[in-house]
Amino acid sequence: MAAEIKENEDKLANVRKPVLLNKIEGIPDIVNQALIIPKEDGVISVSDDRTLRIWLKRDSGQYWPSICHSLPSAVSCLDYNPQTRRLFVGQESGTISEFDITEDYNRLIHQKDYLAHQSRVTAVKFSLRCEWVLSCSKDKYFMWHCSETGRRLSGYQANAACLCLEFDEESKYAFIGDYSGQIAVLKLKDNSFDFIAPLKGHSGWFLRFLVSLKLSDVSLAFYLIHRDKVQGIAHARLSQQLITGADDSILGIWDMQVKRLETPDWVESDVCQKCDAPFFWNFRKMWEDKKVGMRQHHCRRCGKALCHVCCSKTSTLPIMGFEYPVRVCDACFDEITPEDKAPHATFHDLKHSIVHMHLDEPRKILLTTGKDRVMKLWDMRDVLA
Repeated sequence: MAAEIKENEDKLANVRKPVLLNKIEGIPDIVNQALIIPKEDGVISVSDDRTLRIWLKRDSGQYWPSICHSLPSAVSCLDYNPQTRRLFVGQESGTISEFDITEDYNRLIHQKDYLAHQSRVTAVKFSLRCEWVLSCSKDKYFMWHCSETGRRLSGYQANAACLCLEFDEESKYAFIGDYSGQIAVLKLKDNSFDFIAPLKGHSGWFLRFLVSLKLSDVSLAFYLIHRDKVQGIAHARLSQQLITGADDSILGIWDMQVKRLETPDWVESDVCQKCDAPFFWNFRKMWEDKKVGMRQHHCRRCGKALCHVCCSKTSTLPIMGFEYPVRVCDACFDEITPEDKAPHATFHDLKHSIVHMHLDEPRKILLTTGKDRVMKLWDMRDVLA
């Protein structure tokens, strides 16, 4: 028994995986967002307990708060510009507060407040090149303000609560994801915008990480990523890997350089396309055949509409983005080779349900915040090598 356990341990030791560097504990409420301070052993976090904290690594190796600043309402999001040490935090009340951080990270200097929204700010971005503060909120509005004067420049009303946004400074394109599953693409000007296109067809939670990808940098494919709601994403551009975290406590590492096959459209039919058995809404066919109607299923590989008997097998299809077993028909199951099942992703149990993630790609350090009110710092050098 001891030899077998030792063998398993040796196998696990050869697996490339994140290495836990440090844990930041003792936080009284869930951390909504946290960022690694570039080129510093520090973390900035905001929480529902109305506090903004800056954590610095001490000589003991542990992280302790050098700043704990209370705000009027729960703090929901933040953005930090390391060149100017300007910090922007969004609140439950809809207000965005701007601070300057001193060089020693021991003091905050309040600059101004932006009365941007009427409800919880879900995302805030600062563009140094444009001198804009961009934000979106549960009040369905996307706004941008001049960071020099504090003046509101313009806004856009979505069809549902806005969840997330991304902004490309070069092209001045903004991507706003809302709860209805739509991504609005806007071309921003100083006091107006051009509505480019809506991208539809996603569940609201999926948009939290979809818009964080630069659409010009990667070709988007859709993956069966986790068994629970995806909460965080990071794109390692140098190694072309996608890092995902979810409520299931699993961290996924995805190879974005693999050419994926597009999943087929699902065929709709009143009968099974293999055995001709009627589905339960096809009353005429059920009466003619004197059969009880079957439930309709679909093969993820060919897209055919089939009954349970003809589509009872499961298999992984990594080339299509299905890293977990999915339903396939008998014919497709027989055609799938062991090479077709070779995984294109790795999964790691982080032992806490993830709320948010931030990747410091130059140093290859990943920060995860969890529902257990713990922040964890991971060494990703082996994973992103």
